[in-house]
Amino acid sequence: MLRSLRPSIVTAAALLLACTSEPADESATASATASNSGTTGDATTSTTTATEVTSTAATDASATAATSSTGDPLVPGDDALIPVFEGEHVYFGDVNRRQVDVTVDLPEDGEYDAITLSFALDCPNGLCDHWDRYGTFGVVRWPGAEDEGYVELTRFITAYRLPASWELDLTDLRPLLKGETTLRVFIDTWVGPGHAQGDGWLVDASLDFHGGVPSPRAIDVQPLWYQSFAYGDPMSPVDQQVLAQSFTPPAEASAFAVRSHVTGHGFGNLDNCAEFCPRSHGYQLNGAGGYARTVWRDNCTETAVPDQLGTWTYPRAGWCPGADVIPWTFDVTADVTPGAENTILYAVDDYENTCRPESAQCMGCSPGVTCDDGHSLPYYYMSAVLIAYD
Repeated sequence: MLRSLRPSIVTAAALLLACTSEPADESATASATASNSGTTGDATTSTTTATEVTSTAATDASATAATSSTGDPLVPGDDALIPVFEGEHVYFGDVNRRQVDVTVDLPEDGEYDAITLSFALDCPNGLCDHWDRYGTFGVVRWPGAEDEGYVELTRFITAYRLPASWELDLTDLRPLLKGETTLRVFIDTWVGPGHAQGDGWLVDASLDFHGGVPSPRAIDVQPLWYQSFAYGDPMSPVDQQVLAQSFTPPAEASAFAVRSHVTGHGFGNLDNCAEFCPRSHGYQLNGAGGYARTVWRDNCTETAVPDQLGTWTYPRAGWCPGADVIPWTFDVTADVTPGAENTILYAVDDYENTCRPESAQCMGCSPGVTCDDGHSLPYYYMSAVLIAYD
């Protein structure tokens, strides 16, 4: 059994989304501070060398064991601070640099009881992008392949015109962070040098590895989803966009957790979805276990960069401008069979957006908005991985 060291909301239900869960408290772990130093598109590649996750002791014995469940010795690795990005300019202009890749050498061997990502956004020439932009940072498993196998480590939204910085615990994602690794940053910006609304963003990132044997110890991370999908269109049901996934975890694993990010975007629609409408989202494993929560964040005044030049204080569907997105991590040990094929489903509350051109009757639009103009279609970004523990 895993106990969360950081807040996560887990509602077990007989059927997925059968009951309403309370909005998640995302305040305790969000940290975004202003700094006084200032996935799509062409990728730029360079080379450098050098949980809202669960992190728990399954038993006292496992917390002090010097060997793994397979009898291998567990030896703490050497401390290492790995620079990833240093003043990397992310922008859109004559050159599309919204997405930048870098290859780094991470510790191959040894055990680490803390892996901390330090991430910062600054303003090129003092001119940050004026708008709140979606951003993601993660691992590219197969660079150059048709399916590059991108795995999201963290998600963030830029501040309105201001720098931001935060630190994140990635310890349980150690299986993805070893040896030669390609890391990617993407920011959905549409401005660049000389643009009237800013020059884009400067990105700094580093990974701090602290030697020690973690408890519990993640031994495998399997990607489940990383995608966006439309919400509220009867011609495109969510279950036809977000397909069920199968996974086979290691037979020697004794505990499991799902780590997910869900954020809503688009506004002006019925209920002002999906950016400004709380909805229940959930996962079901093997037709039995149901885990649901309301994706809603109403603590932006306490957790995001203050005094932004935009509407940064409003509650939103799982995010705040100028802050990292808090992962939802929940224990699924009771519903996973080690060494066998398992299935996981995703679902969200039913919803039809009647403020859209195809609607039989146009209704529910925000003031000043019509079905043909003044709104952006509602959609979600959703990612999830399955973490297996020794």
